[in-house]
Amino acid sequence: MANESSSIVQRVWNYCNVLRDDGMSYGDYVEQLTFLLFLKMVEEGTQLPPPLTKLTDIPDTHDWAALRELRGDALEVQYRHTLENLAKMPGMLGVIFRKAQNRVQDPAKLNRLISMIDGETWTGLDVDVKGDIYEGLLQKNAEDVKTGAGQYFTPRPLIKAIVDVMRPKPDQRIADPACGTGGFLLATHDYISKNYRLSGKQKKFLKNEALRGWEIVDATARLCVMNLYLHGIGGEQSPITVSDSLASPPSEHFDQVLTNPPFGKKSSITVINEEGEAAKESLTYERTDFFATTSNKQLNFLQHIYTLLKTNGTAAVVVPDNVLFEGGAGETIRRRILKQCDVHTLLRLPTGIFYAQGVKANVLFFDKRVGREQPWTDKLWIYDLRTNIHFTLKTNPLRYDDLTDFVACFNADNRHERKETERFKVFTYDELIQRDKVSLDIFWLKDDSLEDSANLPAPEVLALEISENLEAALEQFNSIYQSLNQTE
Repeated sequence: MANESSSIVQRVWNYCNVLRDDGMSYGDYVEQLTFLLFLKMVEEGTQLPPPLTKLTDIPDTHDWAALRELRGDALEVQYRHTLENLAKMPGMLGVIFRKAQNRVQDPAKLNRLISMIDGETWTGLDVDVKGDIYEGLLQKNAEDVKTGAGQYFTPRPLIKAIVDVMRPKPDQRIADPACGTGGFLLATHDYISKNYRLSGKQKKFLKNEALRGWEIVDATARLCVMNLYLHGIGGEQSPITVSDSLASPPSEHFDQVLTNPPFGKKSSITVINEEGEAAKESLTYERTDFFATTSNKQLNFLQHIYTLLKTNGTAAVVVPDNVLFEGGAGETIRRRILKQCDVHTLLRLPTGIFYAQGVKANVLFFDKRVGREQPWTDKLWIYDLRTNIHFTLKTNPLRYDDLTDFVACFNADNRHERKETERFKVFTYDELIQRDKVSLDIFWLKDDSLEDSANLPAPEVLALEISENLEAALEQFNSIYQSLNQTE
């Protein structure tokens, strides 16, 4: 199965190189592939024998057959009209084709792409194979540094480890308010499907109702919906909403929230001033259900996740280091979260695992509780996967095996029977609350490279870490500069 999917990914990807000669980016290619692949699979669904036959809302004037036989300018015009009309359709169709445009300028190359897709029977492939193919394309797209698509792609081994310790259950509703290309939602679906014997009713619930996501970027939401569709998730209505999930209080609440909000410290919008110059203005969200008002995007996501959870709901959220130590609103939010939730685990992630540069990140695990006078957090267990551990995206990527010790230490069977190790330490609520600004930015292991020059990591790893530290510093200086400009 792995060989089958990888060979199709390679075949599909080889053709991308032809289109890249025309100046098309990886992202544009995956997007065009999404449109055409969806149309082809809908046609295949209508041709299945009863009772497997699937009805479609796509009119025959804009279906796959209408594209297959055309050539030249007529093909280009038909394709453009198809995209424009399908964007007006409701449900999943409308999300996939929302603001769609034809990026293949040469009709002959468009015809070759259509012929290549037409040569495969996609519905005949196993769901896992179709999913693997698309995931493979998304990973290649994330590797294309120029497009910045990597910020929407969380390393799959990390997602799997998080889902394995969170242990989602049938009949639970699970959300990702910054879902990117859908990694957490897919891994959750996969975990529930493989670890439980589901009834027919539970399978239907898992397919149509269990999973919800929000994504602010149209093109990314399109990739996510297609990714879910190829994995057999979602019905006529899209499980993904294209909107800014931070903009208003949630209208529905969930048993679990698993998410990796976008990197970049400040929320901002571009405005044109009186001189006609473009300038950035900090974007703050006036939400009465938030603990504090701030333009720090990650702090806002942390507050939003709290509001999304049902009482006794559980969360795992990827946060950058600044969420752990920033003063002002950051300290206020940490105090409130520690009091009103059981903040039980923090995973300090290594550098070199994300496509976005300059990122030092962590995974924070907490359970929302009912209101009471005494704090709910008793002990915070911290696992240090960063000190003296070095990864790179190409030569030494993060693998699931690198996370198995954390999964074992987490002890999802019974968190109250955890044991300290060299990398896994416990800190009481009283110890945390007495720290300066209630900082959770805690390390205890010695960095070998600081102690002994013979233990320095490889030059390329060292260069990457220096680069990431500089990127992080520039990000902070830039946010300070923007804040000073706004106060003038």
